[in-house]
Amino acid sequence: MPEQRALSCQRALWVSTSTHTRGGIASYVRAMQHTPLWDDWHIRHVTTHRDGNAAVKIATFAIGLLRFCHELIRFRPNVIHLHASSGGSFVRKAILFWLSRPTRIPVVIHMHGSGFQGDYAKSPPAVQAVIRATLCRAAAFVTLGEVWADRMRTIVPTARIIAIPNGVRLARRADHRAFDAPTRVVFLGRIGEHKGTFRLLDAWAKLACEPGFRTRKADMATLTIAGDGEIELARRYLKDLCVADTVEVHGWLSEHEVGEILDGAQVLVLPSRNEGQPMAVLEAMARGLCVIASDVGGLPEMIGGGCGILIPPEDTEAIAAALRKVVYHRDLRTRCGAAAHGRVREQFDTATVARRLDALYREVCA
Repeated sequence: MPEQRALSCQRALWVSTSTHTRGGIASYVRAMQHTPLWDDWHIRHVTTHRDGNAAVKIATFAIGLLRFCHELIRFRPNVIHLHASSGGSFVRKAILFWLSRPTRIPVVIHMHGSGFQGDYAKSPPAVQAVIRATLCRAAAFVTLGEVWADRMRTIVPTARIIAIPNGVRLARRADHRAFDAPTRVVFLGRIGEHKGTFRLLDAWAKLACEPGFRTRKADMATLTIAGDGEIELARRYLKDLCVADTVEVHGWLSEHEVGEILDGAQVLVLPSRNEGQPMAVLEAMARGLCVIASDVGGLPEMIGGGCGILIPPEDTEAIAAALRKVVYHRDLRTRCGAAAHGRVREQFDTATVARRLDALYREVCA
């Protein structure tokens, strides 16, 4: 009973982008809101960023800053959890971190962005010193995997760096049973060069022009691309490649619409130049899809060891070869999808991630 009473007094304050914005942090926060952690720690959420023009973003941060200070005084949290990405996101969270210092409340800084290390390397020495001071004084600095944790330890070896993966809710596995149905391939994310969208389209054109691709229903695969960014450019590029009959390009879709697309797919492709731990890949793995992704950032930890197919980030031929394998070999994509589904169950399920955060909170609050 005393332990239960103590637990009921635990309070955590989360700060991040709005849960209605686009991107991985918003998806992560929405997923964690459905775990026991949210109620056990009476988590309150403060928004410091949202989609919109510069005026909207400045106003959102100003309001968020005031609400953050109000919550420190009224809510009196036991722990503060700042969710950050690279660039301006980290700057905003660093401001809040230093504002909270007089309260002596332990602060967890959670880095979701894959560009943070690059930003640090390009920063002037004075800015680098501020970054190091911020991370060293945080109760914990959370990265999305051991790859990023090891890289950050080279920058701030005295900081308390912990790897805790993103979390996703386990879903129903994709149906791979229909032999006569075409393979449905999906790309989700910002449409552009960084995510490899146009390299994917080039690779798809190579596959679609091969003899036999359009002759049998089982081989007539389709590609769906959805996201923000260079949408119209992608549509024009498709016409130039003469494969528009096998490819659909959508703008940004709601969480429900993304779920529907993934539920009907067998393969997700993400040939990015760099990634942290993309939620699109986790959501695909949680459904048992076969994932083709670049061998960069946190992706090898996610789909390596038979849970997907890793490819060089700039190699169009490698993308085409991987697509050829999964389109024409149902057993291969089924095995990869089953292994991916099992890995999510063991490592990335929101219940598992929630338990790790709970343990971290208890430790820093002790």
